[in-house]
Amino acid sequence: MQRRTFLTALAATFATPGLALAQATPSEDMIMRRLDAAPARRMRDSERVTVRELKRRPDLRRQAPSIDIQSINFAFASAEIPRSEYPKVRQIGRAMEQILRRRRRAVFLIEGHTDAVGTAAANLALSERRAESLKRILVREYGVPSRALETVGYGEEYLLVQTQNEEWRNRRVTLRRIDEFVR
Repeated sequence: MQRRTFLTALAATFATPGLALAQATPSEDMIMRRLDAAPARRMRDSERVTVRELKRRPDLRRQAPSIDIQSINFAFASAEIPRSEYPKVRQIGRAMEQILRRRRRAVFLIEGHTDAVGTAAANLALSERRAESLKRILVREYGVPSRALETVGYGEEYLLVQTQNEEWRNRRVTLRRIDEFVR
């Protein structure tokens, strides 16, 4: 019976490769490549927006180079990043540092997300705390300049897995490089 369970799980992994990668920590190189990529859309100077406006414009945010980080495991209803997760944060910090060496004016948006359990207001506040928590560690522990990091929380607005139940894949942060979109 255990062998059948193992083989079923293995087959499911190959059938849905994104699921297998979702739990893996993206490498420093992968984070850097994704965030350093060209945006899907080039913005003329006259089209650039404020950071505040960009946070309210999903159409623009989707155009920015980004990566979902699902491997930082937030406990249910928690914004704390445990020390055991710091090596994952270090990879993010190193990737950002490499980009900032080449693009001195680079700006990254850290988006916090939650699952759909709880009220929308509580999830919004929790997602904002998650984004701030990651920023605080990147600045304090890994020397990423505070000026290069913006944060926002979206609560349960952008679920990866559409469910009203507790779902760890929805408790994540998304990183975007937004300097080519903001004035």
